[in-house]
Amino acid sequence: MSSDLNLNAMNHFEAVARLGGVSKAAEELGVSPSAVSQQIRQLEQQFGVRLFRREKRRMTLTLDGERLFQSTTQAFRLMRDVQSAIKRQRENRQFILRVSPSFAVRWLGPRVKSFLDSAPNWDLRIDAAPDFTDFETEVVDLDLRYGEGGWTGLHEDCVMHDCVLPMCSPQYLAELKQQSDSPIGQLLNARLIDSVKTHYRWDFWLARQGVMGERLVYPLRFDRSSMALQVARDGGGVVLESTTLAINELESGALVPLSNAFEVIRFPAYWIVCPPRHTSRRIVRLFTDWMRAEGQAHDALVQRVLDGLGCRSRDVTGRQVPGVEFIPPESE
Repeated sequence: MSSDLNLNAMNHFEAVARLGGVSKAAEELGVSPSAVSQQIRQLEQQFGVRLFRREKRRMTLTLDGERLFQSTTQAFRLMRDVQSAIKRQRENRQFILRVSPSFAVRWLGPRVKSFLDSAPNWDLRIDAAPDFTDFETEVVDLDLRYGEGGWTGLHEDCVMHDCVLPMCSPQYLAELKQQSDSPIGQLLNARLIDSVKTHYRWDFWLARQGVMGERLVYPLRFDRSSMALQVARDGGGVVLESTTLAINELESGALVPLSNAFEVIRFPAYWIVCPPRHTSRRIVRLFTDWMRAEGQAHDALVQRVLDGLGCRSRDVTGRQVPGVEFIPPESE
């Protein structure tokens, strides 16, 4: 007798014994009844015993058949359970991330392949949505939030800074310089674009520059940073926006600082946010590590670009300026 078990024949035997007939086993296994009968005969030849009593159209287990069935059905049940568990795990290997629309398109989108290369066995779903996740009611692994932190009851990890400064197209800046030689004069003559998504908006920035009360009404307001940047790039005015979202335009020269006499505001801006229990998930740790490395590289790039443009930056941790009320960014 061969010492090697014929697992295919064992599978056919277990199905016949469990279902009580060749035809039912054939239907479950997706083969012909004759193929099932052949496998049973091969198994009986291998063991040298009869496993079934064949009485007309009925098949009943012999004593040896009963002993074999008790072992095989338990083994195959365990294998089926493991198969189901592996399948469920594969179906659950999905990473769900929520980010703001402009950041998703302008910054994260071009880097998605890099993350997938570092986590090849995961499916990725990105919700580019304006609102933060309600982790108690929504199935989301983590948020990549823009702000200054302080979300009560949630784990938060700053992974990237941002810089905010007034920008416009070179052509529009040339027009402003024809009207005034002074950066403040150019600012007062400019059409200001209010991007309501940026964390530091015009009222705060103008107050820092000592222009309080001069221009706090803006003719253009956009609820998407990408739209505000596009209008500025097209020469529509001066936008106070994020270098993270505008880095390509700043590198190419499509957007330029209004003046390097104005200080750039730099602050911790992008945060991994999730319930503390999510931090034990492997994919959350993978994404956090990847995002931190990408954020450090991006921070260094922004600093090089600003240095090349002659801009000075200052870290900001508080947003209050005497005499001006801070207006938080609206959800994008």
